Amino acid sequence: MRKIAAILAAGLLAAAGQASAACDNCGTVTEMKTVEVKGEGSGVGAVAGGVIGGVLGHQVGGGRGKDVATVAGAVGGAYAGHQIEKNAKKKTQHQVIVKLENGTTRTFTYNAATAFKVGDKIKVENNKLVRL
Repeated sequence: MRKIAAILAAGLLAAAGQASAACDNCGTVTEMKTVEVKGEGSGVGAVAGGVIGGVLGHQVGGGRGKDVATVAGAVGGAYAGHQIEKNAKKKTQHQVIVKLENGTTRTFTYNAATAFKVGDKIKVENNKLVRL
Protein backbone atom coordinates (compact mmCIF):
# COMPACT_ATOMS: atom_id res chain seq x y z
CA MET A 1 0.00 0.00 0.00
CA ARG A 2 2.83 2.36 0.82
CA LYS A 3 4.47 1.57 -2.48
CA ILE A 4 1.28 2.51 -4.38
CA ALA A 5 0.94 5.72 -2.37
CA ALA A 6 4.58 6.61 -3.12
CA ILE A 7 4.08 5.97 -6.83
CA LEU A 8 0.90 8.07 -6.87
CA ALA A 9 2.62 10.87 -4.96
CA ALA A 10 5.58 10.83 -7.37
CA GLY A 11 3.19 10.92 -10.31
CA LEU A 12 1.27 13.84 -8.83
CA LEU A 13 4.52 15.75 -8.17
CA ALA A 14 5.71 15.13 -11.72
CA ALA A 15 2.37 16.30 -13.14
CA ALA A 16 2.42 19.41 -10.96
CA GLY A 17 5.95 20.17 -12.12
CA GLN A 18 4.89 19.92 -15.76
CA ALA A 19 1.84 22.08 -15.18
CA SER A 20 3.88 24.84 -13.60
CA ALA A 21 6.65 24.76 -16.21
CA ALA A 22 6.85 28.11 -17.97
CA CYS A 23 6.06 28.44 -21.62
CA ASP A 24 8.92 30.62 -22.91
CA ASN A 25 6.89 31.83 -25.89
CA CYS A 26 3.61 32.42 -24.02
CA GLY A 27 2.59 35.69 -22.42
CA THR A 28 0.08 38.49 -21.95
CA VAL A 29 -0.60 41.64 -23.95
CA THR A 30 0.30 44.49 -21.59
CA GLU A 31 -0.02 47.55 -23.81
CA MET A 32 -1.27 48.74 -27.19
CA LYS A 33 0.22 51.81 -28.92
CA THR A 34 -0.45 53.71 -32.11
CA VAL A 35 2.72 55.35 -33.37
CA GLU A 36 3.23 57.81 -36.22
CA VAL A 37 6.44 57.13 -38.15
CA LYS A 38 7.87 60.07 -40.04
CA GLY A 39 8.38 59.63 -43.76
CA GLU A 40 11.73 60.12 -45.44
CA GLY A 41 12.39 62.47 -48.30
CA SER A 42 13.92 61.07 -51.48
CA GLY A 43 14.99 64.44 -52.84
CA VAL A 44 12.22 64.63 -55.42
CA GLY A 45 10.20 67.02 -53.26
CA ALA A 46 13.23 69.24 -52.63
CA VAL A 47 14.10 69.44 -56.32
CA ALA A 48 10.53 70.15 -57.40
CA GLY A 49 10.09 72.72 -54.62
CA GLY A 50 13.39 74.37 -55.50
CA VAL A 51 12.44 74.73 -59.16
CA ILE A 52 8.99 76.11 -58.37
CA GLY A 53 10.38 78.44 -55.70
CA GLY A 54 13.08 79.69 -58.06
CA VAL A 55 10.59 80.41 -60.81
CA LEU A 56 8.28 82.26 -58.42
CA GLY A 57 11.17 84.17 -56.85
CA HIS A 58 12.41 85.24 -60.28
CA GLN A 59 9.12 87.03 -60.83
CA VAL A 60 9.78 89.37 -57.87
CA GLY A 61 11.78 92.62 -58.02
CA GLY A 62 14.31 93.71 -60.60
CA GLY A 63 18.11 93.81 -61.04
CA ARG A 64 20.03 92.40 -58.04
CA GLY A 65 16.77 92.02 -56.10
CA LYS A 66 15.49 89.63 -58.72
CA ASP A 67 18.61 87.44 -58.32
CA VAL A 68 18.28 87.43 -54.52
CA ALA A 69 14.57 86.63 -54.75
CA THR A 70 15.29 83.78 -57.20
CA VAL A 71 17.86 82.20 -54.85
CA ALA A 72 15.67 82.74 -51.78
CA GLY A 73 12.68 81.25 -53.61
CA ALA A 74 14.71 78.22 -54.68
CA VAL A 75 16.03 77.58 -51.16
CA GLY A 76 12.65 78.12 -49.51
CA GLY A 77 10.90 76.01 -52.14
CA ALA A 78 13.41 73.18 -51.73
CA TYR A 79 12.87 73.13 -47.97
CA ALA A 80 9.08 73.28 -48.32
CA GLY A 81 9.07 70.57 -50.99
CA HIS A 82 11.20 68.30 -48.80
CA GLN A 83 8.85 68.76 -45.81
CA ILE A 84 5.76 68.15 -47.95
CA GLU A 85 7.26 64.93 -49.33
CA LYS A 86 8.16 63.66 -45.83
CA ASN A 87 4.67 64.48 -44.55
CA ALA A 88 3.05 62.67 -47.47
CA LYS A 89 5.09 59.52 -46.73
CA LYS A 90 4.41 59.29 -42.98
CA LYS A 91 2.82 56.08 -41.70
CA THR A 92 0.78 54.99 -38.71
CA GLN A 93 1.89 51.77 -37.07
CA HIS A 94 0.20 49.73 -34.35
CA GLN A 95 2.35 48.17 -31.64
CA VAL A 96 1.36 45.28 -29.40
CA ILE A 97 3.59 45.01 -26.31
CA VAL A 98 3.72 41.55 -24.76
CA LYS A 99 5.17 40.41 -21.42
CA LEU A 100 6.32 36.81 -21.86
CA GLU A 101 6.26 34.25 -19.05
CA ASN A 102 10.06 34.09 -19.11
CA GLY A 103 10.11 37.74 -17.98
CA THR A 104 11.06 39.40 -21.27
CA THR A 105 9.01 42.02 -23.06
CA ARG A 106 8.56 42.03 -26.83
CA THR A 107 6.97 44.53 -29.18
CA PHE A 108 5.17 43.42 -32.33
CA THR A 109 4.50 46.09 -34.97
CA TYR A 110 1.64 45.99 -37.48
CA ASN A 111 0.68 48.34 -40.32
CA ALA A 112 -3.03 47.97 -39.48
CA ALA A 113 -4.98 47.81 -36.22
CA THR A 114 -5.20 44.35 -34.68
CA ALA A 115 -7.91 42.57 -32.70
CA PHE A 116 -5.56 42.04 -29.73
CA LYS A 117 -6.51 43.71 -26.44
CA VAL A 118 -4.65 44.36 -23.19
CA GLY A 119 -4.94 41.22 -21.07
CA ASP A 120 -5.12 38.76 -23.99
CA LYS A 121 -3.16 35.55 -23.43
CA ILE A 122 -0.95 34.87 -26.42
CA LYS A 123 1.70 32.56 -27.80
CA VAL A 124 4.47 33.55 -30.19
CA GLU A 125 4.66 31.16 -33.15
CA ASN A 126 7.03 31.84 -36.07
CA ASN A 127 7.58 35.36 -34.72
CA LYS A 128 3.82 36.08 -34.90
CA LEU A 129 1.23 36.46 -32.15
CA VAL A 130 -1.48 33.82 -31.76
CA ARG A 131 -4.29 34.22 -29.22
CA LEU A 132 -4.62 31.33 -26.76
